[in-house]
This record gives sequence, C-alpha cells and structure tokens, in this order.
Amino acid sequence: MTSRPPRSSEPMIAEADAWADVLVRRQLVYAVVATPTGQWLVQDRPDGPVLVLASPADVLALAATIQQRTRSTRPESR
Repeated sequence: MTSRPPRSSEPMIAEADAWADVLVRRQLVYAVVATPTGQWLVQDRPDGPVLVLASPADVLALAATIQQRTRSTRPESR
C-alpha cells in the first residue's frame, strides 16, 4: 500500500470546519470554535470543560472517534 501525500492545511481546515458544524447540528457536542491561533475549542455540554485541540487534524480525529462510538452503540437496522 502506498502512502498518501501530506494534505495541505487549507482543505483540512475547511473539512474540520464542516465536521464541527455537523457535530454541533447533530448535538453530538455543544460547541466547536476555531481560534485565530489554529487551535480549536470543543465543549461537549454547556456546563462542561473546554477541550483545546491543537489542529484541524485533531478535530477530524475527534469526529472520527464520535462517529465510531455512535455506530458501535447503534442497534443494527438490518
């Protein structure tokens, strides 16, 4: 298997922003905010602690983790 070339940061930021929007709209997290420094602030509930993510890649990893958890706890619909 060949490795993928590194992704440029601009598309990754757009993808992280899109996933952040989905996570908030689906009420899987309370808030996700990008900061001017490139960090992302995540809060899973209004009174919860704020998690600081270092990069858009961390937002994508969070979205993947939430998606995996959601799929593994959902009953099969077959």
